[in-house]
Amino acid sequence: MSDIKIGRMVLGVCQTNCYFIYREGSEETIVVDPADQGNKIYDTLRKNGFRVAGILLTHGHFDHIWGLDGLRDAVNAAAEAEGREPVKVYACEAERELLKSARLNVSEQAGRACATFADVYVKDGEEYTLAGMEFRVIATPGHTAGGACYYFAEAGILISGDTLFEESVGRTDFPTGSMGTLVRSIREKLFVLPEDTRVYPGHGDSTVIGHEKEHNPFCV
Repeated sequence: MSDIKIGRMVLGVCQTNCYFIYREGSEETIVVDPADQGNKIYDTLRKNGFRVAGILLTHGHFDHIWGLDGLRDAVNAAAEAEGREPVKVYACEAERELLKSARLNVSEQAGRACATFADVYVKDGEEYTLAGMEFRVIATPGHTAGGACYYFAEAGILISGDTLFEESVGRTDFPTGSMGTLVRSIREKLFVLPEDTRVYPGHGDSTVIGHEKEHNPFCV
């Protein structure tokens, strides 16, 4: 049984799930989608004995990135003070333009314009190791052109962002969205994973791949 654990903070006006993933007993953690209040995320993790080893973005919509720069700045200020290398932010390469455009990432319309960037732009199928945990990038365009999921095979965990929800899928009426593309991504990229894979979405509760294959009305 894997000792990889996952925690969650629900943040911001859209009640977005910000996850932190870690090995039991380790002080290093990976943060996924710092939705808002980056300094709060940083302070909460530090108070609980965690040090951020990397930040993953599933996509670049405002409600998943409003806390990014605050968290990155706080983490890297601490890293510099402690003589460590800066922590990197990872996102799918097709999300570059959306991240840096307040119009495309909908932050302008949401009333708090935000433009940001990733340090590493990843590609479908690439594998990375952070905080002693290996994960695979699964590009899942549809909700946005550069949407991505992160699969931690050892633990049977999929971080799905706004691609796949419990018996639902992400909306596709924002810039770069496409329902046809989204459904293909889910069927061809996610439904081929083991049926007991636990899915942690960008909003709401977790689910499992097997359940979604049978009961998700958008994809059956």
